[in-house]
Amino acid sequence: METRFLCIVLTTSLLLPLQSLAAEQGSDNNSGDSKASVRDADAESILDPNIERRHIKEADIDAENFEIGLYTGVLSIEDFGSDLLVGLRLDYHLSEDVFLEGSLARSEAGDTSFETLNAGVQLLTDDEREYTYYQVGVGYNVLPGEAFLTENRAYNNALYLMGGAGMTDFAGDEHFTLSMGVGYRLLINDWMAVRVDMKDHIFSLDVLGENKTTHNLELTAGIGVFF
Repeated sequence: METRFLCIVLTTSLLLPLQSLAAEQGSDNNSGDSKASVRDADAESILDPNIERRHIKEADIDAENFEIGLYTGVLSIEDFGSDLLVGLRLDYHLSEDVFLEGSLARSEAGDTSFETLNAGVQLLTDDEREYTYYQVGVGYNVLPGEAFLTENRAYNNALYLMGGAGMTDFAGDEHFTLSMGVGYRLLINDWMAVRVDMKDHIFSLDVLGENKTTHNLELTAGIGVFF
């Protein structure tokens, strides 16, 4: 009887560790299956092949180097007041940053303060008050970039410096003239641009009894067409 009881105790003590080990192995297998399913779900969510692609429209920019334009604005003639200015320009773009420009413009001088204070005194005839200049110059884009006028559209633009020389027909004579200035160009599309320019035309003039260097300031806006 004692021998049988001893066998039962030994058998039970041997089976309990085996059952515990089997339970742990089953738990590990279930945990591994759960982790594998999570990894599969993450991979499917990250590596989703159904990605919505963006449709990009590239600008079809022409490669014309010539630009012709009209401009108008105000010219302040030293000692003769300010008046309307109308001009024509022709540019040749040597590169993206450098361009050559020829321009022709016309305005008209008003009365000087001396003529206003002395009624009946006329320093210049009507023909001599016509102000015409023609010159050539070179420009350099110092700040090219893009302007975002709307949320979805960007326009090429540039801030440039200009310098040039030419002749000014005024007060019955032609005067050698130097000019310098700054401008801003905005490309509306691949063939049209809007420009704003400010220049100083410098030449010597002897009308009021002494020869002096005059500064004649110009502020204009215009449209250019590439061809």
